[in-house]
Amino acid sequence: MTTGAFIRRERGTILVQETSDRAMLRAFLDRDRLFSAYALCDLDDREFLRTRWGVAMVGGEPIAVVLQYAGYSPQPIFVLGENAGIEAILANVIKPRAAYVASRPEHLAAIATSYRIESGPPMLRMWVDAAHFRPFPGEVQRLLPVEISDLNRLYQLGFASWLPASAITDGLYYGVRVGGRLVSAAGTHVISPAARLAVVGNVMTHTDSRGRGYATAVTGAVTADLLRFCDQVVLNVRADNTPALAAYRRLGYQAYVSFEERLIHRSEPPWSGWTGTLRRIFARKES
Repeated sequence: MTTGAFIRRERGTILVQETSDRAMLRAFLDRDRLFSAYALCDLDDREFLRTRWGVAMVGGEPIAVVLQYAGYSPQPIFVLGENAGIEAILANVIKPRAAYVASRPEHLAAIATSYRIESGPPMLRMWVDAAHFRPFPGEVQRLLPVEISDLNRLYQLGFASWLPASAITDGLYYGVRVGGRLVSAAGTHVISPAARLAVVGNVMTHTDSRGRGYATAVTGAVTADLLRFCDQVVLNVRADNTPALAAYRRLGYQAYVSFEERLIHRSEPPWSGWTGTLRRIFARKES
């Protein structure tokens, strides 16, 4: 661990610092395994190099963790633990100027001490295991890396945001074709054989083909494949997306927790705008 900052509070001094102690992080995240699924998967070797972790400790024990994941803009961050610890980490260790945060509602107050939080719809984390999963029949097929162009056309992504072929190579994607055209697909965001966890995502059906059960079929196919080696599979869905909720419940997915996915911007102190001005004034006086 690197040298950190100390923050005093009534119940003891909080030490905040960066960490790469995966055993400690895994033990802490496992306390809320289903909500921490992304973070637990990011402890695997392939993902870990893309992450930064801040931890808050009291008496040698972690009370909060913040994860920052590189490679996207704004960068995703995940927070878990006591508000005092989250607040201290965001103030001293993990400090992106803008980020996309995943948080339980009760942690928004801690985030707001360092960030301006944009509004957003409430989200729902759902989960399923082999005991609760209900297969859904459908003519689906496993997608191959050579089909990445068809997948990107379905997702209607801009060229700068197209998924690479490695998204299929490293994950699991299933699709439905009608007349040779890919009209529905589902895949994975991240898979961890070590944690025996996976996150389903990128579920999409073309507007012309909705209402026929395709999304349920492809999501079911991905889930069934993952449950061969995962203990639990999770996914995120907007709490107001009634058709998606019905499709996932048909497969046996259950609601676990409501949470927030919000875009946040680092708050600047009221005097921050004067810093550059004063620097320019003094530079002119010295020249």
